[in-house]
Amino acid sequence: MKKTILSLIIFLIAAGTSINAKAERVTKRDTATFAAGCFWCTEAQFKELKGVESVTSGFTGGHVKNPSYEEVCAGTTGHAEATNIIYDPSQITYDELLEAFFTMHDPTQLNRQGNDIGTQYRSAIFYHNAMQKAKAIYYIEHLNKVKAYKNKIVTEVKPYTVFYKAEDYHQDFYNKNPNQHYCKYVIQPELEKFRKVFKDKLKEQH
Repeated sequence: MKKTILSLIIFLIAAGTSINAKAERVTKRDTATFAAGCFWCTEAQFKELKGVESVTSGFTGGHVKNPSYEEVCAGTTGHAEATNIIYDPSQITYDELLEAFFTMHDPTQLNRQGNDIGTQYRSAIFYHNAMQKAKAIYYIEHLNKVKAYKNKIVTEVKPYTVFYKAEDYHQDFYNKNPNQHYCKYVIQPELEKFRKVFKDKLKEQH
């Protein structure tokens, strides 16, 4: 399933990279912000990609200032668990980050990912500029058009406002806690599948 979706996204990338592509190439560093379920899992996957310099787990999209993890988990802050990604456009493009985003989770699930249920686990793209907004909308529209998924994509496309870094123990959670139950039985299998799909785009250690 993931390989089929990936092939469709690669096709769309070939057709859609002209959207402000030159402007992206001359930028030395850029930021992307995504919500795709539990940030422990998405952080671990994004960190694997060549050109991704840092990934920070945190919260965005809500109305409460400086929320705690417990407050976000209660589902009353409006925030989503998200990752803030600093990347080098000369090594990885925003299109390729979108490719990873749409492959690593199910964007047709409303306010949940698997057993993680609540608005804090919603699928969302928080764009930083007009180029990111245009590309996010382009891929969602075309993936729906070609019926890449069984159901319609429900990913939100919202302007980036503020990102609140999660508590320190959430950062690099998988690598620090590889034997923790969630890491071993949920994150590790997803990470192994991700590595197979993106084997040509991983950092050298893999």
